[in-house]
Amino acid sequence: MKQKTDSHYMEMALGLARRGLGSTWPNPSVGCIIVDQKGHVVGRGYTGQGGKPHGEITALKQAGRAAKGSTAYVTLEPCAHYGKTPPCAEALLKAQISRVVVATIDPDERTSGKGMEILKKAAVQVDLGVCQTEAKAINQGFFKRITASKPFVTLKVATSLDGMIAASSGQDGWITGPESRRRGHLLRANHDAILVGVGTVLADNPSLDCRLPGLENRSPVRIILDSSLRTPDDCTVVNTANSIPTWIITGQGNDQKKALLEKKSVQIICCDLNQKGQIDLEKMMPMLAAKGLTRILSEGGAQVNASLIKASLVDRLYWFRSTDIIGGDGLPALSSIGLTELLKMPQFSLIRTGRTGKDIWQEYRI
Repeated sequence: MKQKTDSHYMEMALGLARRGLGSTWPNPSVGCIIVDQKGHVVGRGYTGQGGKPHGEITALKQAGRAAKGSTAYVTLEPCAHYGKTPPCAEALLKAQISRVVVATIDPDERTSGKGMEILKKAAVQVDLGVCQTEAKAINQGFFKRITASKPFVTLKVATSLDGMIAASSGQDGWITGPESRRRGHLLRANHDAILVGVGTVLADNPSLDCRLPGLENRSPVRIILDSSLRTPDDCTVVNTANSIPTWIITGQGNDQKKALLEKKSVQIICCDLNQKGQIDLEKMMPMLAAKGLTRILSEGGAQVNASLIKASLVDRLYWFRSTDIIGGDGLPALSSIGLTELLKMPQFSLIRTGRTGKDIWQEYRI
């Protein structure tokens, strides 16, 4: 039988790490596999909801005494500081793990390099860099929050083949099919928060939750951009704020309306407005990062989409296209971004593409 490689086991750990995305913030989602000297997997784990327990702790608990002399494959450097849980580096030592394979360094200064140093000083063999690119991609939201004080933003758009999100009448109806909508709900499940403008709330009264069977408890925080606090106090997102966290980003004033919404469990966050009287997105993002958000999915309307792109705040773009055409009298996916020169066009690179039913989906990166 062919001997399995470090990459094989690390890919298993990466698969576990992906399961936690959207539920571990403000922590990263870390996967851990423990393999004994015979090559048997004796422990598996990934970061729990809200960041605890850590993946290493779950894997060690499952491995029990079999952890002694084994190898731990960890997608992010084991933590070295006391937070919600004791340091994972010390837990690995206590379990007498003999070797630790780490995909990538933790950028958090409380751990960065320190976790590996704890292990090395105790004569544990440490190997770094296995599947590093994949590991960084999984926790790019956490990395960006730590290094740039901003969350990683994914813009999701569903349009006709010619880029329209609705007919000119604004009449209700789905442009893309049920398979695309299910994939969209999966995106919601692995993001910390979903972002829309108040125009979407007023037009559609959406629930903005995750309705995939088995993932109903993975609904993200709902964030509404509402500079003048027009969100109705009886709309769906407000009426369900006690079960799904709902944040409204607004300007100063409207204290009476704010108090009413807060009584319904809505969190009001005040932010500066720009010259057009809209939420200043560049000032908002660090505020959201400070609250622990690492991954935001924007499903905003044409104005929100355009504002995010114009402010260079979009890191990834998911575009679902039906095979239908609406024509030039439809409502476009993007409002004006004030482009006057073609050389200054925002440029995205196509990373992946596929089919969801009759629709086409594409993933782009900036």
